[in-house]
Amino acid sequence: MKRTLSVASVFLLLMFAGMPTFAQQADPADVESIDAIMKAYYEVVSGPAGESGDYERDKTLHHPDAWIAIAGEDDDGNAFVNRMTLEGFYGDNAPRSEPFWEYEVEREVLRHGNMAHVWSRYASSREPKGEPYTTGINTITLWHDGSRWWVMGWMFDTSEE
Repeated sequence: MKRTLSVASVFLLLMFAGMPTFAQQADPADVESIDAIMKAYYEVVSGPAGESGDYERDKTLHHPDAWIAIAGEDDDGNAFVNRMTLEGFYGDNAPRSEPFWEYEVEREVLRHGNMAHVWSRYASSREPKGEPYTTGINTITLWHDGSRWWVMGWMFDTSEE
């Protein structure tokens, strides 16, 4: 039996072919609120020596087109920024040689509609919520697609505070 597609079927196929696909399936508990995605944001990079960052989980938090930027100063005091993808940030995702725990110490959120911008001060330590050896700030852009939050991009800078 020969089957043919209706004009409406062809239209729907063409319409959905042009839409982005989000293959990542996040744990709903990670993306249901700003608090939840920020908690997961810090958990994925933290852990004991000998383990790698949780790249697979982190991919579910980030929109496929998300960007990452690292700001700082070179040895001569010149400002720089390096922009990359999440995959570039993780690189080969080798196991940590030392324990690394990053945790939020202060947050400021500005939200309008489905967009939110988060200023998140953090501390880094060798144990969960331990004595910080460095601090800094993350600036994170979030987007709510109607059913979940996505990290659209973020940038961080360490501080000497």
